[in-house]
Amino acid sequence: MTRPQYESGAGRVRQAAGQVVVGSYETYAEAERAVDHLSDNRFPVERAAIVGRGLNSVEQVTGRLTTWGAAARSAVSGAVLGALFGWLFGLFDWVNPLIAGLLLALYGAIFGAVLGGLLGLLGHAMTGGRRDFSSVAGMRADSYDVLVDAEAADGAARLLEAPGAPGRGRPAGT
Repeated sequence: MTRPQYESGAGRVRQAAGQVVVGSYETYAEAERAVDHLSDNRFPVERAAIVGRGLNSVEQVTGRLTTWGAAARSAVSGAVLGALFGWLFGLFDWVNPLIAGLLLALYGAIFGAVLGGLLGLLGHAMTGGRRDFSSVAGMRADSYDVLVDAEAADGAARLLEAPGAPGRGRPAGT
């Protein structure tokens, strides 16, 4: 049984570093299930890769950001960083006379919160209202291809076409 060849728009088999596309899926979860199916059937999955095609940068807005909100977020970050440095100073006896590590951590947290809050307040005020929102940046792909080393591609394709295998997905390039 021969494996169908999946072609790109230029009419050639899509490959990456000696690998061949054995399936293309709309979601990462579908591609992950396909690789899991290969693993369950003792396929050497170290020869496989999941590749996102058509990557897009996505910035999900999480809410409004006020000047005081920016100061509070920076204060929390500063407090954590300050507590960590204070604890390390106490742990390694970098401050004499010896002060308890927890007390140094507390002082570091207070100092870090004040400094972080002031920097956050100043930083947000300097934007002049151009960025009054908070967000989380990420990447999203249009499709996910399962690639396998060319020598093992026929075996992977047979496993993915077998009854009980997760959906084959659509041919690559469509």
